[in-house]
Parts: sequence; structure tokens; C-alpha cells
Amino acid sequence: AWTKLQSITHEGDLQEILYTAELAGTEFTAERLNISVITPESKSGHNPYLLTPEQESAARKTHESMKERLTVPRRPDWDESTTAEQLQAAERESFLDWRRGLAELQEEHGLLLTPFERNLEVWRQLWRVIERSDVIVQIVDARHPLFFRSTDLEQYVQDIDPRKKNLLLVNKADMLTRDQRQQWADFFASQGIRFSFFSAALAKRKNEEDELASTVDEQRQLELKLKMATLDDGDNLLLDEDNRLTDADLQTADTDGSSDDPLRILTTSDLLDLFTSVCPEPIRKDGRNGNRITVGLVGYPNVGKSSTINALCGSKRVSVSATPGKTKHFQTINLTDEVMLCDCPGLVFPSFATTQAEMVCNGVLPIDQLRESSAPSTLVAQRVPKELIERIYGIRVKVYDEHETGRVVPTGDELCKAYALARGFMRQGQGNPDESRAARHLLKDYVKGKLVFVHPPPTFSGT
Repeated sequence: AWTKLQSITHEGDLQEILYTAELAGTEFTAERLNISVITPESKSGHNPYLLTPEQESAARKTHESMKERLTVPRRPDWDESTTAEQLQAAERESFLDWRRGLAELQEEHGLLLTPFERNLEVWRQLWRVIERSDVIVQIVDARHPLFFRSTDLEQYVQDIDPRKKNLLLVNKADMLTRDQRQQWADFFASQGIRFSFFSAALAKRKNEEDELASTVDEQRQLELKLKMATLDDGDNLLLDEDNRLTDADLQTADTDGSSDDPLRILTTSDLLDLFTSVCPEPIRKDGRNGNRITVGLVGYPNVGKSSTINALCGSKRVSVSATPGKTKHFQTINLTDEVMLCDCPGLVFPSFATTQAEMVCNGVLPIDQLRESSAPSTLVAQRVPKELIERIYGIRVKVYDEHETGRVVPTGDELCKAYALARGFMRQGQGNPDESRAARHLLKDYVKGKLVFVHPPPTFSGT
């Protein structure tokens, strides 16, 4: 029977045991339980759910030394003689080995991994997209590109077929200044990464403006025809000349910047040209897709993958939501006579993380399902200047420095309390500020880009 595909990035202890047992075809018994006692946020402003700067620096050094062990699951080799049952069994066994390897990595070195995708069926969708695509486009968030980039995925693409091309599409590039784009462009170039800057939001706006301009132009042409019907031939020639000048002005306005500028934020037309320049013709000429190249789109939930497709199509073809993980099965779209898109469900790849709060701020975990909001809201308070937050929301954030340490950065609780009081968010029956509700609003604004913080490349030494 058909079952709806569901992304699984969080599992309770019991769920994980049962699912692992199902994959392995065996049973497990829990041997021990680990209990952690968390103390409240201290008066000094340090949140117990976050690392100190020294701890974070040490953790990132360990991550760098262990990054080669972070892999994506591979599809087992098969041929025409392999039955469907044999292939599925091999896939389950391989997937279980992959999960076991990640668990050993955590236990041996005490590392924290992001809540990666645990549903085998979702990974099967990725395998199919990679196998049938000529170009694999990883879409990443411009505010933190390396967090969303999977280097092992790029290697996997080359392992399947060296002729396949990888492309890094840095979406939401409109949130970066030109200097910030320059820093990232220099870093990508030094690493030999094929990349381009894009903004699905700007592309959507341009599509809407073009559609409106087309409607206005049609109305204008109709008015001109009505006017010309009542004028003599000499006046008609003057009107035609004026009309040609106006069209020329419009064409000039559309040419913004040099097409060779690597810092330029591409339009949808530029992006289509980029696809065909990276791979001029299909790798497999089996006639299945005509002469179209197949472009596979891969990325974390909420990086703007569906919005990118909608911008390319010029109309809403894919459901878009602020909740991660809306696309559940891969789908193909014949975009032009030369390009076919192949969209993969949003995947949370395994990656090292310092805290769960970092995952929340990166938009990978659903904010509405948060149980602990003080840590991610503290990250927002640390990253976005207090004066900017006060100006955006028209609030006053008070910092209670009782121990006179000179602290000027508010804690997450102080920020959320100020926001809750200003918006009238109170706990029912208590009359106290509802910091959790305020945190959800602030975090959603942070993820959407109302509050902007951009991570610099590793080679950046400035401030």
C-alpha cells in the first residue's frame, strides 16, 4: 500500500530503537539512560545551552579534523540481475551501516551532529535525482553557505559519473552587500568551487514587474491604436516614432551590470544560460528527455529551493512554506526546450553542529516545534546589534547588569521579555511576559531575513 513520504530528522530514544530494529530486522534492548541536569541562565548572561567562545573554538577544530567522516549514504551497486527485493534489502543494510558509523563518530569523539534525515525513502529520492541529472545544483543560504553545503554530496556525484557537473547556487544573495559577496567569491574561487549568486525573491519580484509592465504595455498599445485611428498619417508617424523610443528605453533599463561580473546576482534568464553553459548537452543521449539537459536541485529545507523553481517557471509550480520539508517526492518540470528541472525533497544532511540553537537559527528545525527557545534567542541577541533590534521593532531592551561586569549585550530572555511586553504577549492566568511566544516571532523574523546576520568565510580576518 502507498504511504505518504515523511521526512524524519528528530527521533525520541524509543523511536530510534524501534526504527533501527526495523531496518536491521532484529530487536534491541536499552542498556542505560543518560540524564542531564540543566541550570537556568546565569546572571552573567551565559546560556547553559550554548558553548563558551573557548569551547566553540575547540569544537570547530575537532569538526575540521573529522569532516572526512561525514558522508551521505550511497546506493549499493546493482545490475540487471538484481531483483527489487535484493536491492531493497541491500539498501536497508547499507543505510543501517551508514547510521551506525555516524553514531560511532558521535560516541567515540563526543561530537554533536545535526538532526540529519533518518528516513531511507527520502534518501532514495536523492539517489534517483542524482542518477538522472546532468547537473547537480546545491542551493545554499547566502547567510551561511558552508553550513548548507555538502562536500561529500559533490564527491558522490563524481563517483557516479565524472561527467556530471556540480554547481553551488548561493540563494538569498540580496541579503549580502557587494563587499560580502566579494569575500565569498574569493573564497569559492580559491577552493575551485563553481558558484553563482542568485535571489529567488528578487527574481520573483522582477517576474511580477515584467508581468505588470506587459499588461500596462498592452493597455498602452490599445490606447495608441485608438488614438491613431482618429489622427492623420503625419501624426501617426510621430506617434510610432515616440513608441519606438520608449521601447528602446525599456530595453536599455533591463541591461544592469556586466554578465561577466562574478558578484552579479543572476536573473532567471542568466541562470538558464548558466545551466546550458555548464552542460551544453545531455550526458546520456537515450532520447528519454529529448535534447534537454536534466538539472537536479538539491538543498536543505528552507533554503529557497521551491522559490527558485517558481521564479524559473514564472508561476507557482511548487508549494512554498516557511516550515522546512514541504517537497516530499522528486518531481520533474520541462522548463524550456533545452532544460528540464528535477526537484529533490529538502534534505538535512549530516553535519557537525555546536548546539541545537545554531540549527534553529539556520532555519533547519521548525520553530513552532521548539521546546527550548532561550538559547536560539540568545544567539539572535548576540549577533544582531541591540540598537538595530530596537529600531526595527520600536522597543526598548533593558540589560540588567547586576554584577557590574560591563555587559551591554542582552540575553535571550531580556530580548524576548522586552518584545513580549511591547506586543502584549502575556501568559494566560499569570500576567507575566510570554517569552516563548516572543522568541518564536523573533526567530521567524531572523530566519526570514528581517533581522540579518551574515557569516563570513573562514579566510576572512576582518570584523
